[in-house]
Order: sequence, then C-alpha cells, then structure tokens
Amino acid sequence: MDHRFTGPNYTLGIEEELMILDEETLDLANMIEAMLESTAAETGGEVKPELMESVLEIATDPCPSTVEAGKQLRELRRSVRETAAGKGLSIGSAGTHPFAMWEDQRIVARPRYRDLISALRFVARQEIIFGIHVHVGLDDPDKAIHVANGMRVHVPALLALSANSPFWRGDATGLASTRTPIFRAFPRVGIPPTYKDWDDYARRIQFMTDCEVVDDYTYLWYDVRPHPNLGTVEIRVMDAQTRVEHTLGLAALVQALVRELAEHFEAGKQLSRYPYEMLDENKWLAARHGLEGEMVDLPSTERVMTKRLAKRLIDRAREHAQDLGSDGELEALDDLLTHGNGAARQVVVYEANHDLREVVAEIVGATAG
Repeated sequence: MDHRFTGPNYTLGIEEELMILDEETLDLANMIEAMLESTAAETGGEVKPELMESVLEIATDPCPSTVEAGKQLRELRRSVRETAAGKGLSIGSAGTHPFAMWEDQRIVARPRYRDLISALRFVARQEIIFGIHVHVGLDDPDKAIHVANGMRVHVPALLALSANSPFWRGDATGLASTRTPIFRAFPRVGIPPTYKDWDDYARRIQFMTDCEVVDDYTYLWYDVRPHPNLGTVEIRVMDAQTRVEHTLGLAALVQALVRELAEHFEAGKQLSRYPYEMLDENKWLAARHGLEGEMVDLPSTERVMTKRLAKRLIDRAREHAQDLGSDGELEALDDLLTHGNGAARQVVVYEANHDLREVVAEIVGATAG
C-alpha cells in the first residue's frame, strides 16, 4: 500500500462538522449547496460537504502549530457564519442538534454518499451527528502504527473532555455524548484493532479490499486510524465543540500525545497491553457520564474520577505542548475541567426553562464567540 508518511512530524490538521441552521426557527436547514457556492476560504483551509445537506465541514490546511491552525479555523468559522447570515441561516457547533429529526434531512448529491446510503440504509440515514477530526503528521509508517495503537488508551479521556451531545430528537438522553452510540451503529467503528506494524496493517486492509467489503481504508471509521494518503494519524472520537478554543485545546492535547508516543517508538520501547473490553468499557463510561463519572485507571483495576484522570493526562502532555508551541491552546482544557464540558453546559441552559430552542440559540451564540 502506498503511503505519504514522509513528515515533517507533528503537523496539524483540524476538521469540524458544523450545523447549518435556519436563522429564525433554529431547525437544521438542507442548504449545503448554497453555502458551498458562496463561501471562499480566503486564508487557507477548505469548506466541504458531508453526508447530509444540513452539515458543513471546515478543514484547515496542514499547519506547523496549533497557533497557525487556530488562525485558519477561526477564519473559516467567521467566513461560513458570514455566508450563512446572508442567506437567512446560522451556524452552530455541537455533537448533535437537540431536536432535529433525521427523517427531515436530505442526502448530499455525491456518489460516495449515495453509495453509503445504498450500502448501510437506516444506519447511515440516521447519522445526523457532528464531530471533530484531528490529523497529526508523521514521518514513518511503522511509527504511525505504533502511535495509532498507543492512542487507543487515550480515547475515553478525549471523549469525556469533548462530550457535547446530551439531547437527541427533542429528548434529554441522560448521556453526555449521544453522538457516540448513534455512530456505533456503523460498521468498522469504535476502538480500533491493533496492528503489528505497517506491513501487517497493509496486508489486513488489502484483504478487506480483496474481499470487496470496502473500497479502501477510508471506509474504516475507527476512533483512531492511520491515514496513509495524508501521512497522518487521525483521531476521530471527539464530539464537535461549540467554542473554538476547546477544539484547539483538544487538538493541542492530541498533538502532544502523538509526540509522546512517537518518541516512545523512536526509543525502541514497547506499548503496554490493555484488554480491549476495558478500553471499550471506559469509552462507554465517558459517553454516559462525560467528566462527571468514573473510569478504570488502566492497567490497574481501580476506578477513579474521570476528571482526575483527564487532568493527569493533560498535565503529562504540558511539556510536549510547550515544546510544540501549543501550551497556550492546551490551557483551554482547564476551562473544561473547571466549568464542565459542552454537554454539562447545554444541560444548565436546558434546566432553566426546558426549552431546547434556547439551547440551540446558546450554541449559535457561543459558536460565533
């Protein structure tokens, strides 16, 4: 399998899936084509469609630091907000739209997405969810596999920090990340398998394409995956963030953790092994409770407060973030630990009047902040 793991190391790319909303009703609006016709990414990055016509994706170029990625991401958000305002629309960012119905959403007129609906039917049609994807560049394919394997244990903490989808179809679900079980209906998702090295990965992906169950590796939607065409490791577990500084804080954490694991590989060290079922259980606990619950402090059997575990991970990453010039962005995660993740903030707004439109209005306002 061809790849582009040629470096430089630790370049950063961020993708955000955003909601296109009717400005007055705050319902999702099937308006992606009109948005694409009018939006130009003037300072770098890209504006793209996703599966649904009510979803808009913005993506930065590969950037040397979170500072540069932040400039692009803020400009992309500003650009799409201005385009939306000129069309009677608004832009919001959260893991789910609190009261939207998937039955009202149209599928984008692109062959990949129509084929996806043909293959997955209801599973794909009900996937009206929004996430962020963080790409970190690496210079060696075996290193990329080592990093992807090592990132698996960090998936639950990243989800707990980012959980931002407590409402679904007009209902309070009791979950911090409802997006997680919705996406779990897809095949080839969740905690990924481990691979021995690049050759093992390439053989196993080739076996799947030879069987014609997938066209290529991009149909594996795991929480962490190597992305050979881009030369990155991609982390996909996180809910979309309402506040851009939280997106950048999570990206800074991911970048720092990738650096830690890359240096671990370069030192010739072996990864610890964790039971798959416990990684998956921790992920469930993160989706259910966000930062307010407990997780198992692997490899021990001790249950600890998720907030404590997340803080320890962030503190461990600070030195790497400083070396990468990302420590300023990483500080935004202290706000999540102190004031709650997006899910907790949505619930506070909802509990005042039990008005989900008020929740969406709050999301729109904070997305623009």
